Amino acid sequence: MTESPDVLPEPSANEGSGGGERLHIPIHLRWGDLDAYNHVNNTSMLKLLEEARVRAFWRPGEGEHAPSTAVLEPGIEQGVLTLIARQEIEYLAPVPYQRHPLEVQMWFGKLGGSSLEICYEVFNDPSFEERVLYARSTAVMVLVDAESGRPTRLTPEMREAWTPFAGASIVYARR
Repeated sequence: MTESPDVLPEPSANEGSGGGERLHIPIHLRWGDLDAYNHVNNTSMLKLLEEARVRAFWRPGEGEHAPSTAVLEPGIEQGVLTLIARQEIEYLAPVPYQRHPLEVQMWFGKLGGSSLEICYEVFNDPSFEERVLYARSTAVMVLVDAESGRPTRLTPEMREAWTPFAGASIVYARR
C-alpha cells in the first residue's frame, strides 16, 4: 500500500496530547459546512471527523492512497460493521471557512477487545505560521458482526497496524 504525501503518520511530539505516533489527515471544508455565523457548524464537525476516520482506516480503492492504518474493508458485505458507540467534542475556537485543508490529527487512546477509542485534534493547515487548535474529540468505535449484531474482536492485522498510533486518551479541560 502506498502512502500519499499528504496523509503520513508523523511523531506527535510537536503538538497536543497523545504520545506515540499520529496520523495527519487533511480534510477540506465545504461551503455547506458553514452556518449563519460564518463558521463551521458544530454538527458539520462530526462529518469532518467521520471523513478523516474513513480515510485513515478503510482500505483504499484502486488508484487511491491511504496510510498504513487503512486495514478495514468497506461495505456491509464484508461481514463487519464499525459502529460509533460514543462521541465527545470539545470546541476550542470557531473554524472559519478556508480553502486550505484542516489538519485532523488522530491516534488511539485505547485498543480494546472489540472496541477502540479514537482521539482527534483538529488544527488549521500546517503551512500557517500560527497553529490553531479548533477542537478535540474522542469516538468509541465498536466492531460488530454484520450477521449476528454481536461485537467481534479486533484482528491481529488491525492491532499491528494501529498499535504504533496508541497514546494517552484526551483529558477534557472543560467538563
